[in-house]
Amino acid sequence: MIPPRPPRQPLSLSITFPCYNEEANVERMTRASLEVAARVAADYEVVIVNDGSRDRTGEIADRLAAEHPGVVRVVHNRPNKGYGGALKAGFLACRKEWVFYTDGDAQFDLNELPLLLPLLEQHDIVTCFRKNRRDPFHRKLNAAMWGGLVNLLFGLRIRDVDCAFKIYPRHLFETITMESDSALIDTEVLAKARNLGYSMTQLGVTHYPRTAGTQTGAKLSSIIKAFRELFRLYGRIRRAGREAGGRR
Repeated sequence: MIPPRPPRQPLSLSITFPCYNEEANVERMTRASLEVAARVAADYEVVIVNDGSRDRTGEIADRLAAEHPGVVRVVHNRPNKGYGGALKAGFLACRKEWVFYTDGDAQFDLNELPLLLPLLEQHDIVTCFRKNRRDPFHRKLNAAMWGGLVNLLFGLRIRDVDCAFKIYPRHLFETITMESDSALIDTEVLAKARNLGYSMTQLGVTHYPRTAGTQTGAKLSSIIKAFRELFRLYGRIRRAGREAGGRR
């Protein structure tokens, strides 16, 4: 059974984003998060996940937390736990009623976050899609094929399953067990939420080119790991469905 939605006002909001070697982006992402959170929420926090960075990301994040005690917090993954591990750490560290997440590479405009909030009056989850994805062609092609496959396997109808611009109720993360350490984490959370009856809607947001740092998600090793986890997750969810049906 899904818990009742928390009241809309005053809004209680966590903003979290993972960072791996994002010393050029982490400060502006944090300050942009604080600015938009102050506009839309009465109670808010920013949770930075430093996923085993080898540059000054962790040092900068700790300085920002010291400048904003009780509002900015840092989770340090040591060693690097991968994209899924970083998101899990952020989700589980969040303390407010709603959890918004994006990536730490500054390819989204946090000023579009307020557009999601009215949709929470009727839905539990808002999952966005990139209206004009500013990535190389091969990444867009890979994403289209991956999205088609996961929608088919899990009965989802998500335009851009891996878009890093989503808002969830925190109680979802208290209800499910997240197992993915790869980019499959988005699929896992949405599939498990759907199976529990959480309602979701979609919204288009602007996507910008990366201006600093280096992309890591397109590495062959990351893709292979995501596919391995995909079929394991599919098997687990199918078994859970059969077991639930047998108990009825």
